[in-house]
Amino acid sequence: MKADALASEAVAEPNGRWPARLELGFSPRRDRTELVRRRRSGPLGIQRPFFPEGDTCHVYLLHPPGGVAGGDDLDVRVTTDPSARALITTPGATKFYRTRGPHATVRQTLEVGNGSVLEWLPQENIFFPGADANVATEIHLRGSARIAAWEIQCLGRPVIGERFEDGALDARLDLRRDGRPILRERLRVAGAGILDGASGLRGYPVSATLLMTAADAAFLSKARGIAEPGADQQRVHGITLIEDVAVVRALADSTTSVRRLFGTLWQTWRREVIGRSACTPRIWAT
Repeated sequence: MKADALASEAVAEPNGRWPARLELGFSPRRDRTELVRRRRSGPLGIQRPFFPEGDTCHVYLLHPPGGVAGGDDLDVRVTTDPSARALITTPGATKFYRTRGPHATVRQTLEVGNGSVLEWLPQENIFFPGADANVATEIHLRGSARIAAWEIQCLGRPVIGERFEDGALDARLDLRRDGRPILRERLRVAGAGILDGASGLRGYPVSATLLMTAADAAFLSKARGIAEPGADQQRVHGITLIEDVAVVRALADSTTSVRRLFGTLWQTWRREVIGRSACTPRIWAT
């Protein structure tokens, strides 16, 4: 069954916003999960679905302009029907560019159906100095839905010593099950004060969160054991359990350090909770 598709060109609204929308729906069909619903408008799309492990549908989100500018308004909505399995990532980092005009907005809404598994693993967001962005991710779990999801925010380009001293970021992460809130987080950055404060980012340019559901105390202990030995000095992190959600928070000097940690923990979650080995997206190696 092919996905329904609706596409149109991006058109600026009277208020100067440049909207783009993408809706994806996944449903089990015979021996694998298929992308059965796809609606888009503006510069948001996907590559064709991949099935490197048989039943799980792998999808790469695409934003052809190559970066998010002031006035961009991106809205991504993903729905998995009961018992579906999907993995979503991006071909590369998402760059947020300097703006002197309106702020950029990115909304991501994930509806995970009862008994389904969604892996939301986008590559990092990079905020150039002078960027002004609101990024909000809402995750709605139904019944026994399971998810592994990460958000990696990089303020400036640390590889060249660039700091996010000019600009603003308002990043929100909201996790709910059957309408009941489990976790709500917010990172607000405006100016250099929060970058270096002990109650802020402590001088680290990278802030990241990983969520893994259906976890228990045994998984938490295993995750902590994996993360602690040989931890490099470029990163600080903590792992906690909120109900059945393992929450990993990290501050780091580079996205490489965070990706290494999160990748290892995701692979462990795959094996211990989902009962299968991790199938790393090929695009990460390019």
